[in-house]
Amino acid sequence: MMNLFLQDAQEGAELLNDGESVEKTLSIIELITSGGTAGMIIITLLFVLLIVATYIYFERLFAIKAASKIDANFMNQIKDHVSNGKIDSAQMLCAQVNSPVSRLINKGITRIGKPLEDINTAIENAGRLEIYSLEKNVSVLATISGAAPMIGFLGTVIGMILSIFEIANSGGQIDIKLLADGLYTAMTTTVAGLIVGIIGYIAYNHLVVKTDKVVYQMEANSLEFLDHLNEPI
Repeated sequence: MMNLFLQDAQEGAELLNDGESVEKTLSIIELITSGGTAGMIIITLLFVLLIVATYIYFERLFAIKAASKIDANFMNQIKDHVSNGKIDSAQMLCAQVNSPVSRLINKGITRIGKPLEDINTAIENAGRLEIYSLEKNVSVLATISGAAPMIGFLGTVIGMILSIFEIANSGGQIDIKLLADGLYTAMTTTVAGLIVGIIGYIAYNHLVVKTDKVVYQMEANSLEFLDHLNEPI
């Protein structure tokens, strides 16, 4: 009797252990690989887009921060040099600062002696080039933020097509495993596409705000320089 009791207890423990081992967890890697070949291709493409977006964001962020740094006393020194007729000293100062603002002011200094309208036009043309340089590759972020969700939705459509194909060819006996693969493809690619799109969208708008601040700084200093030239001697 005792042996039977111990045997039943051992079998119950084995069943309990088996029940615990049946519990299934799904890691991110398993979630990606469960989507089949189509899902893995789309996830890989979205991952590449995420890397590109991250690189562009930080590269532009550091470049814009460097462009926005300028000595608060820079314009006062420029005006002193110009007022005293030290044009060479003003140009040398602009060369030492090496920022969008200093390059605009230097362009204006090289036009001193010509009509004020010509100086203004030269500064505006130089400003367009500086803005273009600041916005380099930023449009790629906008493209990624719009394209990534669409690529994810493409994976959704592919996954649903695979699921419907399995249902149509099941002959009345649906293989849940094959059906689940299609659904995994549909859901994982959608989530991945939205994540990449959201990151790209936030990064793009943050860079736009940072760039606008630098553009405002360029405009303000350019107007200050033109106003100084327009002051009566």
